[in-house]
Amino acid sequence: MSQFKSALYWLAMMTTLGEPLQALAHAPQVHSGAAAERTRDGQAVVDLWQLSQEATFEDQRILAARARNQSSQWRKREALGQLLPQVNASGSFSRSEQETEQNRLLYNGDRYMLGLSQALYDPKIWHNYRRFSALAQQQAAEYEATREAATVDLIERYFMVLAAEDQLELVRAELRTTQHNLDRVNALYSRQLAMITDTLEMSARVDALEAAEIKAHNTVATSREALSELVGHSLSGQLKRIGEQANFYPPAQGLEYWEQQAMASNPTLLARQKAVDAAQASLRQAKSGHLPSVNLNLAAQRSDIGYENSMTPRTDTYVASVGVMVPIYSGGSTSAQVSSTYEDLMTAEHELEAVRREVIRETRTAYSGMEAGLNKIAASRKALESARKSRQAAEKAFGFGMMNAVDVLNTVKEEYATHRDLLKSQYDFIMNIMVLRRWSGTLVNDDVRKVNEWLVSPDEPQTINLSLCADTRCLPLPSSSATGHTRHP
Repeated sequence: MSQFKSALYWLAMMTTLGEPLQALAHAPQVHSGAAAERTRDGQAVVDLWQLSQEATFEDQRILAARARNQSSQWRKREALGQLLPQVNASGSFSRSEQETEQNRLLYNGDRYMLGLSQALYDPKIWHNYRRFSALAQQQAAEYEATREAATVDLIERYFMVLAAEDQLELVRAELRTTQHNLDRVNALYSRQLAMITDTLEMSARVDALEAAEIKAHNTVATSREALSELVGHSLSGQLKRIGEQANFYPPAQGLEYWEQQAMASNPTLLARQKAVDAAQASLRQAKSGHLPSVNLNLAAQRSDIGYENSMTPRTDTYVASVGVMVPIYSGGSTSAQVSSTYEDLMTAEHELEAVRREVIRETRTAYSGMEAGLNKIAASRKALESARKSRQAAEKAFGFGMMNAVDVLNTVKEEYATHRDLLKSQYDFIMNIMVLRRWSGTLVNDDVRKVNEWLVSPDEPQTINLSLCADTRCLPLPSSSATGHTRHP
């Protein structure tokens, strides 16, 4: 009698749970359909290239770096102006009253002067120009470095949104299916056809998935806000995702090539080198405080005002002079300035070496991550195939009554988690490619376009479907002969 009740219990469980388990295992492409409906409802589809163009004019880091670059160019021009002739003009008009014992005079006076000064030898202003020239080149390199870093940051935040949405879709789909199964198990339990352990286990999983859904939804909102920060407006539309046509392959060049490119073209390294050049020019400028300076002065003056504003006939005076100034003693300030700028030079050289090491490390890390990413993509595809076969075997075992519903749900969950891991490995590979190009100084707009070519609209076929159905038959219903082979829990 007990064997008959056990067989009846398992037959009822398998018949009741068969439909939702079928739905969980073989989900149709509902993700693209839902996206197509949202697109028809008017939600825009945003791609990476569009966001990249918007960030160029909205990312405050890029705008600030661009302004600093322009400011440094004008400061360079200001320093150049000190090397060029300095022309000054002045004029004055006076009304004078002069009293003597014999008479009293009232007269007007005019004085006009035009002067030109040209530095013939002044190493201080020359090295000052060299310093600002190097600083201008430093700011130009830092602007390029900021632009590349902002581009990589945008791509990273874009794929963070995609990964967060993948996780949310997975949790929601699993929650729908598990909740559906829980409702059926509760119905069976009310008729004393299900065990309390199945009810409690599924109820605990539903509670855990509800908490996970809240966390995943918050992660999506947070990641979208982080992406919106770079473009200056809220992103409510759908983002393009990696499509089936994406073909991932490593660059043909080896690690040594990328290291050489980084040493020659990395803008951050170039900026530090220009900072060293500017520090060297500052040191030479400080040392110039001990050297003489020679200036040529030309002046032309017309005046009818003499000594102590006395009235004199109009005179025209033309003067050409060469002035030499030799510094003798400035209280030790010049020597102190030399010592200070020397330490600034040492600081700049140490920072240059630190950046050089960082560039080498980041380049090697990105290259290794790129190679590992390809291997991880291949391994994830194999893992996905293994998970799919495991799920199919679990379905067959369930059909013969050799596995319970929770075990089949676990295999389906593992399969879709492997889907998510495959997507994540693709995101990581793309990021490593972009980081490698950034640190090597070869990141250009064409690289962003290439990544954008791997993306498709949400309503087009995609590489991975994370939607788990809960309304379609997929698993075969357990046969009546299977009841003799069931295992009582």
